[in-house]
Amino acid sequence: MKRLRNGLIGILIAVIYIWAFAGIPYTGIKDTAAELTLAILRGLLHPDWGYVYLPEGEDLLRGLLDTLAIAFLGTFVTAVVTIPFAFWAAANMSRLRWVSGSGKFVLSVIRVFPEIVMAILFIKAVGPGPFAGVLALGLHSIGMLGKLFAEAIENMDLGPTEALTASGANRIQTLWFAVLPQVLPEFASFTLYRFEINVRSAAILGIIGAGGIGTPLIFALNARGWDRVGIILLGIIIMVTAIDIISGSIRKKLV
Repeated sequence: MKRLRNGLIGILIAVIYIWAFAGIPYTGIKDTAAELTLAILRGLLHPDWGYVYLPEGEDLLRGLLDTLAIAFLGTFVTAVVTIPFAFWAAANMSRLRWVSGSGKFVLSVIRVFPEIVMAILFIKAVGPGPFAGVLALGLHSIGMLGKLFAEAIENMDLGPTEALTASGANRIQTLWFAVLPQVLPEFASFTLYRFEINVRSAAILGIIGAGGIGTPLIFALNARGWDRVGIILLGIIIMVTAIDIISGSIRKKLV
């Protein structure tokens, strides 16, 4: 019986793979593919070091700083706004199930739309630039951080809250002295993790006009300036790697 079940699962997986690949149209490889690939590799291996800093205009350092600023504002400022949503969605913070259910539903709706879709909408609303990127990352971060914060609240130890309640503490005192001290380290850890994700997202959002390093990257790609593309990608790799290392070490100390 177990072999039959495993065989049926294997057949089902194979059918799904075949169906998925069958829906991908194959038009062949272009004659210039090899030449273009070599040109891209040459540009990536010989980056334009002069673009790192340009006194007269936009350069790599300014683009990376803009990307960091967009990710920072879209993460840490939003993390404070997310806390009320988290308490709204936490099941152990309300006696009525529909209250936490409605909070979870709102956070799920916010998470449905990817950052790039939100960025396109905000670009139409407020115009292209970093502000649209901050709004897109901030709104999406509310949905994701709210879910993680709510789970942290639901998994906390209820002993301190019950002790304060039994001693006559009101709801605000219970939240301040029993709930927040337990969940704030996890809140900070989740926020740092989200910041790592938003740095990568901010670099992508610039491609559609939401500011950051993605804007000069798409210009370089359209102009086929592969040496410029190489130095931008190298800068993004260094920035993301450094942030991952720093954020990871901080998160280990928090949790």
